[in-house]
Amino acid sequence: MSSNETQKYFDLHTTGIGYLNRVQEVTPKEGNPFLSVTIAALRGSVDNVQYTHFECHVSGKKAQQVVRELKPAVEGKLKVLMGFTLSDLYGESFTFKNGDKAGETGVSFKARLLRVSWAKVDGQPFYTVQDDKV
Repeated sequence: MSSNETQKYFDLHTTGIGYLNRVQEVTPKEGNPFLSVTIAALRGSVDNVQYTHFECHVSGKKAQQVVRELKPAVEGKLKVLMGFTLSDLYGESFTFKNGDKAGETGVSFKARLLRVSWAKVDGQPFYTVQDDKV
């Protein structure tokens, strides 16, 4: 590909509402440090909510800023609910090491957190974005 051509990608975006958990700065042995979170995304009937957990590398610059601002609330065990956009979703299999499921195979969903469109801390508005474009 010459330097004049722009590289093209197929984007897979997922939007939803979920609880922000496990905000942490990760410093790998090789590579660059990054911000990591777990999102417990809500799905199903409002009368019988179910959760799907996503392990996310926070890649959007504004998302990084908002998540860092929300980190004290998460660490303080406050409920942080947010609207989000994920990209590049994929699953990885693993084997449970402990507990009732020890030895069973599970699936971990991984993605990049591109955007936080709004956030509430214990039901109180914390952040909203007016222009929600990718």
